[in-house]
Amino acid sequence: MNTSKRSVVIKVGVYSHKGGNHSLVEVVNAICNTFRNAPHIFLTESDNYQGTGTERLHVWQELFSEQVIPFNVSDDTDTQKVTLAGQEMDLSHILFKPNIFVDTHIFRTYERGSILKNLFGCIPDPKKSKFHKDTIFFPLLADMYEAIGGIDLAVLDGTYLWHKGGNLCVPANILVLGKDAVAVETVGAHLAGLKPEKMPVIQEFVKRGLGEGDLEEIDIVGAPFDTLKEK
Repeated sequence: MNTSKRSVVIKVGVYSHKGGNHSLVEVVNAICNTFRNAPHIFLTESDNYQGTGTERLHVWQELFSEQVIPFNVSDDTDTQKVTLAGQEMDLSHILFKPNIFVDTHIFRTYERGSILKNLFGCIPDPKKSKFHKDTIFFPLLADMYEAIGGIDLAVLDGTYLWHKGGNLCVPANILVLGKDAVAVETVGAHLAGLKPEKMPVIQEFVKRGLGEGDLEEIDIVGAPFDTLKEK
């Protein structure tokens, strides 16, 4: 994927620039270095209730360069109309192929997910709460995945394990990555003490054949899985 012919979009997840629960600068920098041949690398966010995407992207300001460019999809006027969970909306042109789409988020104990839930930030509308109802939210995420042509690389930053509902975290020092975003979400959820088979976000994607949600069928390489679970 490290090619001079395709630009890269890195969908970072940062709800608020005032907190630390986002992929570390070092992790995002490592992702950027993986694609050093790309003509452009867009660090991407959208507006939300906490402020503009542009403001929140300044978490990674030290990485900005002629190649690494902050991009707020809420400001993009070059859009493509799609239907997500039965609702029409305009998505930024950079989200679509041929661009390479990378999704990175934190390791956390949150039943709505991390990597897959991060697709929610591709919606340009800052008033996203209207999509929070479960019957809309999970199908919308899977629709988003299908509309943009999938996630090419998922990177779960497990430097810390973040606990749901606040800024409490403990060191974990793991990194889960792969081309199957559903598998990455599944492994991360299991390591966080969640039950992937009971997480609607994972099961919605599995139902559509968008990835592997069965731990027994996921090929895990690197550190022995049992030692990671013991952490």
